[in-house]
Amino acid sequence: MDTVIEALESAFRHFDTARTEPRKRDGFTLRNERTGVLEWMPVMQHGESVTIKVVSYNPTNPHRYGVPTIIATNSVYDCATGRLLELMDGVLPTALRTGAASAIASKYLADPDSRVVGMVGCGAQAVTQLHALSRLFRIERVLAYDVDLGVLRTYLRRVGFLGLDVRPASLEELEAESDIICTVTSVGVGEGPVVSDGRFKPSVHINAVGSDLPGKTELPLSLLERSLVCPDFLEQALVEGECQQLRPEQIGPGIIEVVQHPERYADWRKRSTVFDSTGFALEDQVVTRALTRRARELGLGTEVELESLAGDAMNPYDELLPTHGAQASLRTARLD
Repeated sequence: MDTVIEALESAFRHFDTARTEPRKRDGFTLRNERTGVLEWMPVMQHGESVTIKVVSYNPTNPHRYGVPTIIATNSVYDCATGRLLELMDGVLPTALRTGAASAIASKYLADPDSRVVGMVGCGAQAVTQLHALSRLFRIERVLAYDVDLGVLRTYLRRVGFLGLDVRPASLEELEAESDIICTVTSVGVGEGPVVSDGRFKPSVHINAVGSDLPGKTELPLSLLERSLVCPDFLEQALVEGECQQLRPEQIGPGIIEVVQHPERYADWRKRSTVFDSTGFALEDQVVTRALTRRARELGLGTEVELESLAGDAMNPYDELLPTHGAQASLRTARLD
């Protein structure tokens, strides 16, 4: 987690559109019991590589199929040839980079003396959200809330490795006492908000992580209107983040701007702020590179040839012909 936080913060600080080109995600809506999606998220490092994550979101997965709500694969392609260079699981990388992004946003926007964290929603993403925050803040207490009591009970066990004081709380207690709040829910389209305005601390910082579909939001409009709202990737947040509730002039700087010019927004650390985290392809590029480096250090991974590249580059059937060597000699003889 420390490696991913450091790498992502560096990527934000040195981000340059002349070198790195992220695109907003696109994909298909999956019409099942609950609205799901299958999407692709690309980013190009000019002259080097293209990283693409293919990710699905299906909120019924854990209970019905026993698999995570968010499932993904990350792939990397060479810009010179288009060859596939790397293919890896995207479930762990997505959780890691999403937690890291929230921790970085909190570092620049939250009160530096924040000690109490509130977790609204206690699924898989809530584990890495708390892990990442614990690396940057001296957390004294964690208040956890979930509409599913079974998920809430197991959350206390799943984050036990952090050694923090994590306790169940009512939503009212969580809203009133938390310095930093993470909303990581699978609320349905049009069913938000998941918290109510009026009880928050004046300097509360909220990492809004669960919005990832048009019409799906977690925060009340009144809170957004009086807060500095910082999207991760504005073009995407306008479509499926909390920013879809706001007019353009009500939206604050992006997280890259905040990291690159923190002095401009230092006063907001004593006022209410929101990180509109929709998750974007730059984060996937960073975590994919970080995990690839770590895998090589540990000797993990397998070299495979997935593409048909050997033989005659001008003949797509070349490798399918068992006697292609003899036939090539015959063709040469005939030409002679």
